[in-house]
Amino acid sequence: MDIKKLGEICTIVSGGTPSRTNTEFWDGGTIPWIKIGNIKEKHVSKADEYITQAGLDGSSAKMLSKGTILYTIFATLGEAGILTIDACTNQAIAGITIRNQNEVLTDYLYYYLKSKKSYVNNLGRGVAQNNINLSILRNLEVPLPDIPAQQQTVDVLDETVKVIKYRQQQLQKLDELVKARFVEMFGDYIKGRGKQLSELATITGGLTKSSKRDTFKLKMPYLRVANVFFNRLDLNEILEIGVREEEVEKTLLQTGDLLFVEGNGSIEQIGRVAIWDGSISPILHQNHLIKARFDDRTIIPEFALFYFMSEEGRQQIISKSVSTSGLNTLSVNKIGSLILPVPPIPLQEQFSAFVKQTDKSKAVIQKALDEAQVLFDSLMQKYFG
Repeated sequence: MDIKKLGEICTIVSGGTPSRTNTEFWDGGTIPWIKIGNIKEKHVSKADEYITQAGLDGSSAKMLSKGTILYTIFATLGEAGILTIDACTNQAIAGITIRNQNEVLTDYLYYYLKSKKSYVNNLGRGVAQNNINLSILRNLEVPLPDIPAQQQTVDVLDETVKVIKYRQQQLQKLDELVKARFVEMFGDYIKGRGKQLSELATITGGLTKSSKRDTFKLKMPYLRVANVFFNRLDLNEILEIGVREEEVEKTLLQTGDLLFVEGNGSIEQIGRVAIWDGSISPILHQNHLIKARFDDRTIIPEFALFYFMSEEGRQQIISKSVSTSGLNTLSVNKIGSLILPVPPIPLQEQFSAFVKQTDKSKAVIQKALDEAQVLFDSLMQKYFG
């Protein structure tokens, strides 16, 4: 099997950004201008910004033809996609064009470049702005089996990706089903009057991280912002924190506690909310997670969770946030002032039972998804090392 450097088999160029101050470069533009956020799947067919011919001619942007592989080299490293349209890119993306299609398949090279994500990220961490240059890209060594072997590799990986996408779609459909059920059951209530959250729950902040905590004798696991997402907990990395005994009771989590993320740079992510599932006990929470503990004779946590993920709930959360130095934040008092409708408990309990049954189905699908992802990762290691 041959091994060649990427620069030997491909032409590699970086993109550019026309001046934003020159309206001639942007107004009425028809040339797709691809950014990192547009590289979401294997095939890249859409842009959300367009430039004019003058913008292309008056900048370092370059026209790339359909079939060009895009590879991110700045900030977010190692994302790859194949253009299905003629387009240009910004400077954070390299365009990689194969010189001889009889030597390497586009789809094979795409997967090879995907396999180098961890490698290029390790290189990028040594640079202040987290980037790699075109020289590094050109020197990547590409294993080149014969074309039939390349095609077999592509076929196997494509099939595995299909399974992963199918499982992801199943999970998405179940999420949509629960949201639809919520609107069906509570549509009349969520547009009506409610009570402040502070009247319905005990709301508390958590532990403030500081270096002096490293000297405390008592160490306990705690949840961070990185562990809490919309209706999802990521518990792959649980850290410990030094804590005084008198702090434990206030910041100890109980099953059913609703957790709000206090702050995030993105307004879309502020107030991420999930229910603590009790899978680790005892466990505390940091100050950037705000805890709401309900009296289940009045509010069932699953109802509150899906209300605060609904359009009405999200609008409230966003309206309560404060932007400081580009960071959107919430406070305990702001969370406490949120208005929550109070439907009849039997109706909330019925919805909660539906959510829990759906969660069981999601757990089965998630397990299958995880197994498919492990298979994909092992195949990438097998083919590309």
